Amino acid sequence: MDKVIETLEAAKQPQSDFVKLMAEFRNPYLVLIACILSLRTNDKTTYPATLRMLEIGRTPESFAKCDVKKLEKAIYPVGFYANKARQIQELSKILYEEMDSKVPDDIDELVKFNGVGRKTANLVLALGFNKPAICVDVHVHRICNRLGYVKTKIPEETEFALREKLPEKYWLTINTILVTHGQNVCKPIKPDCADCPVFDYCNRVGI
Repeated sequence: MDKVIETLEAAKQPQSDFVKLMAEFRNPYLVLIACILSLRTNDKTTYPATLRMLEIGRTPESFAKCDVKKLEKAIYPVGFYANKARQIQELSKILYEEMDSKVPDDIDELVKFNGVGRKTANLVLALGFNKPAICVDVHVHRICNRLGYVKTKIPEETEFALREKLPEKYWLTINTILVTHGQNVCKPIKPDCADCPVFDYCNRVGI
């Protein structure tokens, strides 16, 4: 896996605007609410929706007090936008009213929020707190299995498999690296194996 990650880092494949934005936040709360928007929505839709959302505010207080219909309008057309607007307002109220507006830096506490799963919680820890965490989305899950590095059926299984064997020095970066690779080359359907920089290290499982 060392060669795979080193090669992909050197390849410098173009990152989506949303991936760049998430890396720039360095703010647990902004990572949290932006990640909620991104669930089941492509980056091209999520990026402008996130920018519109940030025009409303950048703190739990702002979203705890905002009109939920205004938030819905701002984030439309992300998938399940009405549900996500309510989830963001709900967790913002909890953070503002009960937790001094501080996002917890513990995965077990983060997943207690409605709409927050392990993927989102791990991303908050990694990008928001710079704490070792492995965020496994569909790209990370797919690519790790195609490489033959793990043999798992669902992303959560992949996370725990990677926790067992992936060197911790890669935990913070693996999501960004493999998401970028998955968006550019190792796509769900018809991956571009001919132009893949890590072709020689891949077992091409399932292809």
